[in-house]
Amino acid sequence: MKSTVNDLDIPMLLYRTNDTVPGMVTSPLLRQLARTRRFTLGAPARFTVAPDGTCVLFLRSRAGDDPIGCLWTLDLATGAERLLADPAGLLGDATDEVPEEERIRRERARQQAAGITDYATDTAAQVAAFALSGQLWVVDTGSGAVRQLPARQPVVDPHPSPDGRSIAYVSGGALRVIGADGSGDRAVAAPEPAEGPDVFFGLPEHVASESMGRYRAYWWAPEGERILTTRVDNREVRLWYITDPADPAKPPRTMRYPQVGTANAEVTLWIADLAGNRTEVRWDRTRFEYLPAAGWDGHGPFAAVLSRDQRTLQVLAVDPADGTTSLLAERHDEHWVELLVPGVPARTATGLLVDYLDRNETRHLSIDGTPVTPDGLQLHEVLAVDGETVLFTAAAEPTERHVWRYRPGQGIHRLTEQPGVHSGAFCGGTFVHTTRTLDLPGSHTAVHRLTGDGRPEPDGPAPVEISSHAQRPLLQLRVEPAAVGPRALRTHLFLPSWHKAGDAQLPVLVDPYGGPAMQKVMAEQTSHTLVSQWFAEQGFAVLVTDGAGTPGRGPRWEKEIFGDLVGPTLDDQVAALHATAERHPELDLDRVGIRGWSFSGMLAAAAVLRRPDTFHAAVAGAPLTNQHLYDACWKERFLGLPDQYPAHYELSSLLADAPKLSRPLLLMHGLADDNVFVASTLQLSSALLAAGKPHEVLPLSGMTHAAPTNDTFARLLGHQLEFLQRHLAGRPATVPC
Repeated sequence: MKSTVNDLDIPMLLYRTNDTVPGMVTSPLLRQLARTRRFTLGAPARFTVAPDGTCVLFLRSRAGDDPIGCLWTLDLATGAERLLADPAGLLGDATDEVPEEERIRRERARQQAAGITDYATDTAAQVAAFALSGQLWVVDTGSGAVRQLPARQPVVDPHPSPDGRSIAYVSGGALRVIGADGSGDRAVAAPEPAEGPDVFFGLPEHVASESMGRYRAYWWAPEGERILTTRVDNREVRLWYITDPADPAKPPRTMRYPQVGTANAEVTLWIADLAGNRTEVRWDRTRFEYLPAAGWDGHGPFAAVLSRDQRTLQVLAVDPADGTTSLLAERHDEHWVELLVPGVPARTATGLLVDYLDRNETRHLSIDGTPVTPDGLQLHEVLAVDGETVLFTAAAEPTERHVWRYRPGQGIHRLTEQPGVHSGAFCGGTFVHTTRTLDLPGSHTAVHRLTGDGRPEPDGPAPVEISSHAQRPLLQLRVEPAAVGPRALRTHLFLPSWHKAGDAQLPVLVDPYGGPAMQKVMAEQTSHTLVSQWFAEQGFAVLVTDGAGTPGRGPRWEKEIFGDLVGPTLDDQVAALHATAERHPELDLDRVGIRGWSFSGMLAAAAVLRRPDTFHAAVAGAPLTNQHLYDACWKERFLGLPDQYPAHYELSSLLADAPKLSRPLLLMHGLADDNVFVASTLQLSSALLAAGKPHEVLPLSGMTHAAPTNDTFARLLGHQLEFLQRHLAGRPATVPC
């Protein structure tokens, strides 16, 4: 099947260097990607449905190039949108200066916009709270009245109590509470003065947000008088330093980093009342040192705890009176227990445990330990638990996501049909449905009222759309999705818009992610697909493949990479390349390059080091070349404990491969990267130099692991293009930046 976007009246921005050789797409598309934060600006996000289903809160900036997020509400009865909070009106011309704690939290949550980037409400969705420039603001969602509360600054991660009478927030390492009327600001859980800044309450530790997908660290009790909170003690965690070589006078930035095989943060759970009294939650922390999830619902507090080897996970009920725990469920896996299933564990109104269950090749939705979804339907996320109703996303086709509804006695019912990636929010019979497809840019969001069987109300109001102000890309896709080879590897092949049958063969650019954190081959337009198409317009056939270890194809597929992060993933890239070339003779297998960042940066470097017979040039951005230079939770999940499995770490590291380099290699790395540290690239470069192997290194001063959101993004891709064209196409690139 071939997907194009021919119905959009958008210029392709092509020019020709002569009458026969197609030229390159000019840089406006790349600058547009940066200016629009990869087309996320202006798109509605972060939906909250009121319990009665009559209104929906959401975030959206005013335009597709406006980075300032605003809080809005949609009235379903009238279909009218109303602006609740605009940072420009609240701060005037002042800059939204982000406190360091909030900057780190946003970066780890992958939030790149400014203004209001997150908010929380009480149970009735009548009071919303958010942090802005380190200040605490609350909104009465009915009247629209906005007030700043006199909270201790800087304010991080505020949450109203379920009854809306109080607001909890974190400041200076302490969990604090202030009345919604601005009275009674006080700390309810704070470190002792002698403990210093490495002990704090109410914020996630490094591995929680980076490796376990837990971005919260405190949860209100339903009655609004107590809070379940984490206490993090980082004092035994190794101290690492990030320097700025461009400014020798600047002191290094220090951070506590739980390196593979070393001490993690000590994370404990406490129940704090509003008077500041605390009770510790007790479990076997010697055996279970990780806390992947926690919460507090109508049945009390609960927590999920995980062993250091990540092979055993327990879900515990917590007695709020004395902090004792009892076992609700336990899971074991010979490789690792998967943590990145958002929305679980949770409980229904009657106390049934909503979780997942891995059986052979399928990840099931389970209710009280019983799978309720069939074999082959892969669970991806639990979106909402409303009474006894569970809304979740799942799909049998790895490139798609569909929304399903489970109700006792009725089983499961699929709510979405169009091929694509669907998500949403649900409460009180109201379903906020967001759709993304490969055929059209951007997202479409509509709000539906549903009947008890999950269908639209026959006599109810028509679906109400929530407008998107996101820009349309200055580029159209020419992409062919496929499932290739004996393993039915999902691929996207991007060809230049100007390439015709019978034209000269094209050099190939393999452009994967390929790792366990994400899929790139999805039935939706994303910034990744646009960048791949941009490279195609420069004269490449661009191939994107999701292979071993990538999500979407079930637990057995994901765990093929245990003990070897490079071998199976690289094998699948090679297999997909050859299978695609059999179907597309326009691919020139004598000119094959590969590019990537982070995991795929490692994969790109490995490709020219280990498979020079297939790959002829590589661009490796922020590659992890030494597996010991990463955090314990993430790497030990896939490679095991380093003292037990040292061979796994050697097999997945690249330093010993340096003498094998025989192809052009460009290494790039941000010098301020605090996810994959620049030491990883420097160690490989040193090993290559010692082996007498020429290579190129591009140091990126001041840049972190995240790609830049300014013109540097365009220049960085232009530099990659020049390198690839020089070594694969025999001519330099001339993309203006």
